[in-house]
Amino acid sequence: MSDRLPAPVRKVGDSFKSFTPGQKAVTVAAVLALLIGGYFFATWASKPSYSALFSNLSSKDASAIVESLQKTGTAYELSNGGSTILVPKDQVYDLRLQLSGEGLPGESDTGYALLDQQGITTSDFMQHTNYQRALQGELASTIKSIDGVEAATVNLVLPQKDVFADDQNKTTASVLVQSASNKPLTAEKVRAIVHLVASSVEGLDPEQVTVAGADGKILSTGGGAAVATGGDSGTESQTVAFQNRLNASLQNMLDSVVGPGHAVVTTTAELDYDQTETTTERFTSDPSVAALSESISREAYNGNGNGTGGVLGPDNIQVPNGTASNGAGQYENSNTVRNNAVNKTTEARRSAPGSIRKLNVAVLLDSTTAGAVNAADVQALVSAAAGVDATRGDTIAVSAMPFDTSAATAAKDALAASAAAEQSARQTSLIKTAALALVVLILFFLAWRASRRAKKRKALTPAELRHLEEMQAALEQQRLAQLNAAIPSPAIEAANADLEALEERQREIEQMVEDQPEEMAALLRGWLAATR
Repeated sequence: MSDRLPAPVRKVGDSFKSFTPGQKAVTVAAVLALLIGGYFFATWASKPSYSALFSNLSSKDASAIVESLQKTGTAYELSNGGSTILVPKDQVYDLRLQLSGEGLPGESDTGYALLDQQGITTSDFMQHTNYQRALQGELASTIKSIDGVEAATVNLVLPQKDVFADDQNKTTASVLVQSASNKPLTAEKVRAIVHLVASSVEGLDPEQVTVAGADGKILSTGGGAAVATGGDSGTESQTVAFQNRLNASLQNMLDSVVGPGHAVVTTTAELDYDQTETTTERFTSDPSVAALSESISREAYNGNGNGTGGVLGPDNIQVPNGTASNGAGQYENSNTVRNNAVNKTTEARRSAPGSIRKLNVAVLLDSTTAGAVNAADVQALVSAAAGVDATRGDTIAVSAMPFDTSAATAAKDALAASAAAEQSARQTSLIKTAALALVVLILFFLAWRASRRAKKRKALTPAELRHLEEMQAALEQQRLAQLNAAIPSPAIEAANADLEALEERQREIEQMVEDQPEEMAALLRGWLAATR
């Protein structure tokens, strides 16, 4: 049956039969690996590229869309907990049009669509409530369109206007946002949300908008004062950031003077976050300009009179011996009123929060290495760089003492030991990898050499081998027949000579079969073709 197979197939089969058991195992494993790899490659190549059909779907809309896709037999995948549906990329737009014709996804029950459901008998309270819900839904949808925001909820407090009330309640808003994974909201995006909400609601001040994250952290306390890191206190984070910047600047300067690791600087700042507003009015006049109006009034009095007649005694009785005097009186008064042109200057100042209220700076120098540095020069230099103001109550202290470098030395030694161990591990791993690669190469070389030898030795088909065995058997029978034949003694020597020549010819044929299998195979094929 094997003779009916094509020649290439027979050749492959014969080559496989000539392999050693190890070569057969390697060949089978290679073929299986090739088939499995081809299968996975074909599966991957034939798998379509998926793209989002709809995202942020409600469970109701997602269920309806999946049911429609199953009816049409369209391949799909679900992600993000079922809120996103993926379909083959080349079918996205067709499926969107098809599902839109089916009314999917359904219209949202939030936003201004709520106002379409109002009847003519809706009360004022319901109208106000529906308007508030619609505005909240529209703002939430708008905020969700910002990059990095997965979900948003907006709550508004819209007090009804009362014409008879003197004090109206303020409009306020709160926004709860859920940011995408690995995409925290930046301060710019938080401020954008604050001003977006404030600009969309009538009478809403940015100071009355609060933004919080889904993790419960405050992102903005109002007015766009965003805390992008979600800290509990914006003032504390700003103070720490200011101190860190100042410390880094002073440390870089000191490292340039005394060298890295030989100076430590620490600053403590008290920042003023109070927002004050001052209004100043100044009135000035130009002396070169004539007065608008001027009036002068004068009063003068002259007169004579008797002087006092003496000292009064007991019971207001004048003493007889008292003396009287005569005197003259004079009075004069002058009053001038001038109205000049007055220049009025009004200046309003609003101080921004975050000014420095008090600053304390401490510098510690390593006395073992910075002994030649003048502490007074360092103090003056740091004071100028930090902006120390004595009138503000700022303080600066510079001290020198020996540093404890034992921990740094131990850490340096440990780091060096770790680096050496890592280098040794890398070298060991490299040696192992090289040895393994060398062993693999040797095995491949041995397998290739054995296969090449097998190919050289194997060139005869089973039919050719059988024919060769028949020829050898015929030669052996002929030799035995000649030995057993009764021949005269004088002819034995000639027969022995012929027998030796025959055996020599047989050995030559066997050697040719072993050394030149391809030529012998071609020769046998020619003999077989001639005998047919």
